[in-house]
Amino acid sequence: MITFTKSRIALRASVALLMGLIFLLVPAVSFAAPATVSYLRAEYLVNPLGIDAPNPRLSWRLDDNRRGAAQTAYKIVVGTDSAEVSQGKGSYWDTGKITSGNNRVVYGGKSLQPFTKYFWAVSLWDKDAQPATSAKIASFETGMMGAANWQGAWISDNMDSNLKPAPYFRKVFDTKKKVKSARAYVAVGGLYELSINGKKVGNHRLDPAFTRFDRRNLYVTHDVTEQLQQGKNAIGVLLGNGWYNYQSTAVWYFHEAPWRARPTFCLDLRVTYEDGTTETISTGRDWKTSLSPVIFNSIYTAEHYDARQEQPGWNTANFDDKHWQAAIDRSAPSQNIVAQAMHPIRNVQEVQVKELKQLNDTTYVFDLGRNISGVSHFTVKGPAGTVIRLKHGERLYKNGHVDLSNIDAHYRPTDDKDPFQTDIFILSGKGEESFMPRFNYKGFQYVEVTSSKPIALGKQNLKAYFMHSDVPALGKVKSSNPTLNKIWWATNNAYLSNLFGYPTDCPQREKNGWTGDAHIAIETGLYNFDGITIYEKWMADHQDEQQPNGILPAIIPTSGWGYQWGNGIDWTSTIALIPWNTYLFNGDTRLLEACYGNIKSFVDNINTNYPGGLTARGLGDWIPVKSEASVELTSSIYYFVDATILAKAAKLLNKQDDHQKYTALAASIKDAINSKYLNRQTGMYGSGFQTELSAALYWGLVPEELRSQVAANLASRVERDNFHLDVGLLGTKTLLNALSENGYADVAYKVASQETYPSWGWWIVNGATTLYENWPIDAEKDISMNHIMFGEVSAWYFKALGGIKPDPEKPGFKHILLQPNFVSGLQQFEASHESCHGTIASGWKKTGKRISYAVTIPANTTATLTLPVAQGQKVYEGKKELKAVSGDVRLVSQTDKVQVYTLPAGAYQFELK
Repeated sequence: MITFTKSRIALRASVALLMGLIFLLVPAVSFAAPATVSYLRAEYLVNPLGIDAPNPRLSWRLDDNRRGAAQTAYKIVVGTDSAEVSQGKGSYWDTGKITSGNNRVVYGGKSLQPFTKYFWAVSLWDKDAQPATSAKIASFETGMMGAANWQGAWISDNMDSNLKPAPYFRKVFDTKKKVKSARAYVAVGGLYELSINGKKVGNHRLDPAFTRFDRRNLYVTHDVTEQLQQGKNAIGVLLGNGWYNYQSTAVWYFHEAPWRARPTFCLDLRVTYEDGTTETISTGRDWKTSLSPVIFNSIYTAEHYDARQEQPGWNTANFDDKHWQAAIDRSAPSQNIVAQAMHPIRNVQEVQVKELKQLNDTTYVFDLGRNISGVSHFTVKGPAGTVIRLKHGERLYKNGHVDLSNIDAHYRPTDDKDPFQTDIFILSGKGEESFMPRFNYKGFQYVEVTSSKPIALGKQNLKAYFMHSDVPALGKVKSSNPTLNKIWWATNNAYLSNLFGYPTDCPQREKNGWTGDAHIAIETGLYNFDGITIYEKWMADHQDEQQPNGILPAIIPTSGWGYQWGNGIDWTSTIALIPWNTYLFNGDTRLLEACYGNIKSFVDNINTNYPGGLTARGLGDWIPVKSEASVELTSSIYYFVDATILAKAAKLLNKQDDHQKYTALAASIKDAINSKYLNRQTGMYGSGFQTELSAALYWGLVPEELRSQVAANLASRVERDNFHLDVGLLGTKTLLNALSENGYADVAYKVASQETYPSWGWWIVNGATTLYENWPIDAEKDISMNHIMFGEVSAWYFKALGGIKPDPEKPGFKHILLQPNFVSGLQQFEASHESCHGTIASGWKKTGKRISYAVTIPANTTATLTLPVAQGQKVYEGKKELKAVSGDVRLVSQTDKVQVYTLPAGAYQFELK
């Protein structure tokens, strides 16, 4: 099993699963430890630098393993003096003791100032009104807090957007006093690498993140205190094209983007000295520039590097730059320059070569043994001028060469100088040399290395890095079915491979922010990873791209492509579904409130153009197995979903008139759909396909009195399909959930665990380490081998098998709905999710007719547990049979199939026998 992160979050989840397994094997033991405060974050980041939020969100966790553990009050102090804050005093904000169980608050103190580090601490009182042990103080540091605070000018080396080599920039300056702290603020049209005194700053990759550059630009803050030295210092900047100056040609017209220009940047290096004075070194025409050895770079295709053109020491103070040119002024790409406040892209994991094959004396093929997004790092020794080509792909031809035919379909090269996914490395001949792209990433498992001269290579010559937004892991799944475990792992690989500051469809053929793919996978993302900062950024991209009439494009960000095709209601419902789901998982209304006007504009546009409640605007159930669901039915269902979310958001935000208006609109859409597509006598929707029936059930279209009949029809349809999938993109979201939520979890598991075509397991048994774009692995088109669009299955593991669900009435898992299904054919299952309150763990094991079920409910939360209890079974905690009231556990309802209990926080072990 691959570990995606070494963070405390992942460790805590692992411990919770281990405890859960122990609970299954031994009687429950009650023990208590002092309550503590942990995981202090500002804007969902740990001690962030350079944030612009005038009222940042501050959050924490109560760690308390006692039964019924809860926070009864809190006190927050914020100030600029860490010693003062550590003593419980705050010069900027002191809330006093607030009686509340909230574990996230919005800063409400004095106005925050730019370029300032604020320390903060929280004191908590536990369920017995006793103070909890405080964690160390935390901090957040403000950045520019407004465009007017920038001092630097936007500069570049020239105006030619077609010039291929990437530019170097440098500036030498003196520090004559002792430095207390130093921050570099960097805003770029394009991409950059920053260095000071010859050393690269930080470990971020592909900064800043992709935005609609002519409407919004991101800047990044770096702590460079340790890099500065007494006396002379040198700043070095290497600029890359990124999506800003797209020099490759493909069908989405990014090479014709309205913002396209030669890369440009603005930098302020703000130095604070020990005597309290400050100095800012800024970009301007006094900077020097030269072309670099990066002779070509494309975010889409590859990078070319000529080591013969290296200038050793170019970013050090004593380098002779007399032949370099003066930088030129440029206009800013936009007037909206804001902080990049999210988890950055990094080289997260090093991947070693699994197998190496030599095809001839100049050609080798390296096999990583798994599909990733990222880059290869190549080391070699050879004569000057030797040309090395590194072709990256997902599969091989029968002759052993790398096959790009499944991923280059949309590339439209104008010549042979920009080969797809093929880096070019020209050697300098100066001993052992290494190359790794700086401004590109790819999707690949295989690397075909071809040399212009005979060469001897071994596995040690190449390694790879799995790159993606470095979001903390929150979820874990483990079961007695190895294929299920591999599907979960492959889904995570595909999800992360498509997270680069925005969610993408695939890391090779497109790298586009396809809206439909992202909202289908939103729950998979939120159960498994802490991606809220990425989603908040992406919804700002939505706001940048939404037209005044409410229309959104199919891909976001975009150069302008996607407003006329692919942007149906079924896809662009991201504008409602992403904010709503982040609200459910985090209990935070900020994103929903920020997007409220956008959702309203979107829904109003549909209502204006389709007043009857039905619309066929959409791509429909994209790439189905065989049956094609009605596009009008599925698009109209998403219209209903959007109107419903809008009505709920209006209620949350106290917009009562809107709540009534959109509640009525949702009801009218529902009536229109059911009038046309529901046969009330047979309980069938449309043609009775899997997607049509499951979508109606899952999204709440089915009248209550017909739910059981429609669900039975769905189960029968799946049985006629031999318990295999017959859905496309939209149906993968709804099929398993509709079955398991309506009494057919065994049928859903039977589908989810298949290993023959068509199924997720079919991919796995055929060697997949990520999810594919198409069900047949030999499809002639639409066969990217690293796609997230069919990734809902991972979320279903948490919801249906682990039974872990947020309660919309108390979101953010403040109240947890536990609804596990002990499905036939699976002996053991464990899931955990690191919620904003702590670890939720749910695991069960079958031993003969007995079922052991262990659950952990984090402090400061409660849960409602719905247990499926067979006829004749009784439920025990330890050796004690549960009655109507058994200590902390209360039976609130029961039928002949389920028993429903309320549980306070704590760890529980139940047995059904």
